[in-house]
Amino acid sequence: MIEAHLLVVDDDERIRGLLQKFLVRNGYLVTVARDAGQARKLLAGLEFDLIVLDVMMPGEDGIALTRALRKQMQTPILLLTAKGEAANRIEGLEAGADDYLVKPFEPKELLLRVGAILRRVPQARAAEPAPRVLHLGGVRYDLDRGELWRGTDLVRLTATEAALMRLFAAAAGEAISRERLVADLGREEAAQERAVDVQITRLRRKIEDDPKAPRYLQTVRGEGYMLAPD
Repeated sequence: MIEAHLLVVDDDERIRGLLQKFLVRNGYLVTVARDAGQARKLLAGLEFDLIVLDVMMPGEDGIALTRALRKQMQTPILLLTAKGEAANRIEGLEAGADDYLVKPFEPKELLLRVGAILRRVPQARAAEPAPRVLHLGGVRYDLDRGELWRGTDLVRLTATEAALMRLFAAAAGEAISRERLVADLGREEAAQERAVDVQITRLRRKIEDDPKAPRYLQTVRGEGYMLAPD
């Protein structure tokens, strides 16, 4: 059975960590974000089965983010909030949330709510199962673990190379512009477009049989770069 991948968004570091540990212990893959901005960057490069989203966050709050995401995607959203009034619950549901859980809550209740939401949308997961491994000639990329393998040897990736592989794997077969790569890496000061080109060159050395004539990590003229698995 494929594990569901959850995105937990909460500005409280302690709560983020507790939720991540609890959900992982109960069989889920979990990625965390500290605010709406970081969540947007993750959602641009990865696909999730469910978003667990805190309402009360500085800057763009959970209601506003839910409303914005509903214009782009149908990923289920479970809102967490300290406000239990009916008006607040209605506001969250009207924004497009699938369910609403009031803090403080029992971890078991969170687990039941997550499971119930995921059971309501099984057809989407069954209709378009995401490939879990991408094959690039003699190299394979494990999407769940974020690992690159050549035969039985694990290929060591730097943090930037690993981030690039996650972005390319999530949009395999699609060109990604240098501008988007710079923005999604979240390092605008250091990762200018020229720096991205350098990172691509280094990544090709680990993927390609002939890095000077790339087969899998291709340059798309006028558009950027594209990962083209077998």
